[in-house]
Amino acid sequence: MNTVIPVDQYANLVVQRSNIVIPETSILPITTEVGFHPVMTGMRNMFNDGKLSIIQNVGYPEQNRSHFRSMDIWTSGSMDISETRGWLGRDFDNHYPNYPNDYPNASYPDPFAISMGFEVSATCQGLMGNFSHAITDPFASFNLANGNAVNDGTYFGSHMEYIQTLIDQTNQYGDQINASANAGNTLSTLYDDNNPIAVQLRYVAQMISGGLQSKVYILNINGFDTHDAQVLMTDPTLGTHADLLKTLSDAVEAFQDDLNLLGLEQKVAGMTFSEFGRQIASNASYGTDHGDAAPMFLFGACINSGIIGPNPTVTDQVVNQAGNEMMIDFRDVYASILKDWFQVDPVEIQPLFEHTINYVDVLGACNVGLDEEQKEESNLLVYPNPARSSATLRLDCKDEWVKAEIIDLQGRSVGVVCDRQLTPGSHTISMDISHLSQGHYVIKVYKYSGIASIKFQKLK
Repeated sequence: MNTVIPVDQYANLVVQRSNIVIPETSILPITTEVGFHPVMTGMRNMFNDGKLSIIQNVGYPEQNRSHFRSMDIWTSGSMDISETRGWLGRDFDNHYPNYPNDYPNASYPDPFAISMGFEVSATCQGLMGNFSHAITDPFASFNLANGNAVNDGTYFGSHMEYIQTLIDQTNQYGDQINASANAGNTLSTLYDDNNPIAVQLRYVAQMISGGLQSKVYILNINGFDTHDAQVLMTDPTLGTHADLLKTLSDAVEAFQDDLNLLGLEQKVAGMTFSEFGRQIASNASYGTDHGDAAPMFLFGACINSGIIGPNPTVTDQVVNQAGNEMMIDFRDVYASILKDWFQVDPVEIQPLFEHTINYVDVLGACNVGLDEEQKEESNLLVYPNPARSSATLRLDCKDEWVKAEIIDLQGRSVGVVCDRQLTPGSHTISMDISHLSQGHYVIKVYKYSGIASIKFQKLK
């Protein structure tokens, strides 16, 4: 709560964490109820631009406060202690069941996922192998020694054959990664060479722009276990936590700026997660101990920007070791990403998780700009976009009742543009938006045949 700050409950925050609370005058306001840590100017800018979403109070039932067990739960997407596969790995297994045998191949020459660093990500662990390829620098690909192992039919021979498969795969993937990085580009001037996450995200932008077809990239930033010295005793806006938040916020802003300049904004979405939040009350060491639910960030031009979920409740009574109550199950966020971003059939998604999924509206339709003839897959179009006082919504429907409303970044309905029975076919609906404040909005269309949404920008 020193990251996404419930400013509507600031008086009780002072009671709960008087030695680390961010001064009210230093908080970066993003709505009347919510603010950011003052170092998070990059993410604040993205929020104002409609490219950042905050999902509040995310966790899982009966939170385990062990780093190791909780991270197992988050990476596997499962409460089952016997589940060794990652949530993405299980989905990959469904589509590529023979992996790693016969990969790479002509149809899939690139890694399915990239883990930035020295270790492959547990999120991508499959039944027979990890679907991610670990790299530290895409320009420094290397060839592993080739032993040309042959399976002689023995137990030893079968294992040597498997190792040889991984060696061959690593070398081939390394060549593909190196080629894409060299073919790629980076245009943003916001990257800081002293920011390790920014450096890694710049590598990701170069690989994507260079044509690498990997669908998932995983990065890690450690150090948020701030039991002590979370803030400076002399200034709660500074310290370890502030440094970490600035590292993350600045890096993500630079990456999004790069994607925009490269023309790739509508092809990339980002998400953050951690194993648990912190306790509501601070401790005597100017820090916070293991907690429960916490916010997640989604970022990109295609996300449903704004705030999802209410603020956590902060009371004036300090309850020992109390954490924020979970309101959104993290597995529902994962499932929603699979459905909306990766276009996985919900029939395939439900068996990946042991609970009944409640999908979260985390992704919206991408902005189509000014080209009236270009349509989104949802068959929605707003033009002109951006617009000043009026715009036109175009939609397709069956013989059905259609309701279309305008939603602001806080998830509030600020106008209804259609609420009536429509005939089958394409319809154009005039919208008076002169009453709206400057900024980004989403039009959500509800029909019996489905729900769709599209972003638009209101100018002065």
